[in-house]
Amino acid sequence: MNIRPGLCSVTFRQLDPAAIAVLAADAGLQVIEWGGDVHVPPGDAARAAEVARITADAGLAVCSYGSYFRAQAGEDIAPVLDSAEALGADRIRVWAGGIGSADATAAQRVEVIDALAGAAEHAGRRGISLALEFHGRTLADDAEQTLRVLAEVASPHLSTYWQPTVSAPDEVAVAEYERLADRVSAVHVFSWWPVAERLPLTARASLWTAFAAAAAAMPAPPRDALLEFVPGDDPAALAAEAAALRGYLG
Repeated sequence: MNIRPGLCSVTFRQLDPAAIAVLAADAGLQVIEWGGDVHVPPGDAARAAEVARITADAGLAVCSYGSYFRAQAGEDIAPVLDSAEALGADRIRVWAGGIGSADATAAQRVEVIDALAGAAEHAGRRGISLALEFHGRTLADDAEQTLRVLAEVASPHLSTYWQPTVSAPDEVAVAEYERLADRVSAVHVFSWWPVAERLPLTARASLWTAFAAAAAAMPAPPRDALLEFVPGDDPAALAAEAAALRGYLG
C-alpha cells in the first residue's frame, strides 16, 4: 500500500521548523504538512521558501499546507495560495466554514459553498488542489455532509481529509472513511479516547489496523497518512508513534 507516512507540523507548535524536520526524518517519516498558524503564515512567501528548503535538506517532502482558510465572506485565498506555492505544496487543507451542518442557515451554507468554489477555481489555476478538514463545527462534520459539500462545490480541485470522529467507535469511524474513500486525499492520524484524551497510537490499534485494511482495498488509497498530535505534545513520543504508523501502513 503506497501511503506516505508523515507529520502535521501543528503537532509541535512549540518547535521551530528545523527541529521538526529533523524529528520527522529521524522518526522515518517521509512528508510534512506545514501549518499556517505558526510555522508558515499565509502571505509570507519568503518564510515558506525557507521552510521548503529546510524540509528538502532533511530528506523529506512537503505534502500539503495546513491552512485555516474558513471559506467565509471577505476571506482571500490568494495569500494562502502564495504560501503554498512558495512551500511547494500541491494541496491545501481548508475548512468548510465555522458552523456545524445542522446549525448553518441556508444563507450561511451558500456563503461557504460559494467561497469554496471560488477558492478551488483559483487554486486549480495554479496547479494546487484543496482538501476539506473533516471536522465538527463545519459543514464537513460527518461523511454524508462532507459528500454533500463536495457535490455542491463540484470542483475537480477539491477533495477531503478524513480523521476518526471524536468518540466514535472503531467500526463507525472506519465506516465513515469507507463512505468517503474515493474522495480522501489524506488522513490525520491520532488515537484519542474516549473523547479528546491523547493516547499512544497503539491504544487504538484495532482502529488503525481496520483503516489500513480498508484503504488497501481501495483502488486509490489516500496519498498521505499524517500524525497529528502525540501524547503530551512530547517530541520524544514521535519515534514510537511513527513506528506504529509505519507498521499499520505495512
